[in-house]
Amino acid sequence: MKWDWSAVSGFLPHLWDGLLVTLQILALGSLISFALGLVWALLMRVPSRWVTWPVGVVTEFVRNTPLLVQLFFLFYVLPEWGLTFSALTTGVFAIGLHYSTYTMQVYRAGIEAVPVGQWEAATALNLPLRRTWTAVILPQAVRRVVPALGNYVISMLKDTPMVMAITVLEMLGQARLYSQEHFQFTEPLTVIGVAFIVISYLASLALRALERRLAH
Repeated sequence: MKWDWSAVSGFLPHLWDGLLVTLQILALGSLISFALGLVWALLMRVPSRWVTWPVGVVTEFVRNTPLLVQLFFLFYVLPEWGLTFSALTTGVFAIGLHYSTYTMQVYRAGIEAVPVGQWEAATALNLPLRRTWTAVILPQAVRRVVPALGNYVISMLKDTPMVMAITVLEMLGQARLYSQEHFQFTEPLTVIGVAFIVISYLASLALRALERRLAH
């Protein structure tokens, strides 16, 4: 096997295109998972089984079914019911929805870790419930769970190639397309592997820096 640097240089423009799509999926998927996960966690604290039971069923179902199956369902089945979205939108939503069931558990742990005295102090000050959550509980809970949320961001990055199954050309999709067109597989796939390692490493460094900042 001979390494062909011309194949690498020829693939680089396609890599950049795929990288932008990958980062877009990662950023938007993370926002959805963080926001929706917090909603799930708060709904699970509502003192009513009419709320907690449906939320529990939905989140358990999503968490225990493969992401790939969910992608296929959203992209190929929903249009039969009149709900059609672009492949990119479907991929972003599927990843965000899937990981929101994991971030929900992270938020729940963070909320439960807030000392009881903080709740009692808020009650003693006669703070409204909304003010208690936004000013007292959530800031402390989120600070505690940043490392865990960051780990899920890296996990989401490694799952972005799955959207290739619904025709989204992220990095792996671009590598596969280029390889099939030029009959050169080693160079593009190696470059993609290195790219994922570099992005994951940079993300881990950013996460550690954020952890140190929040610790002070």
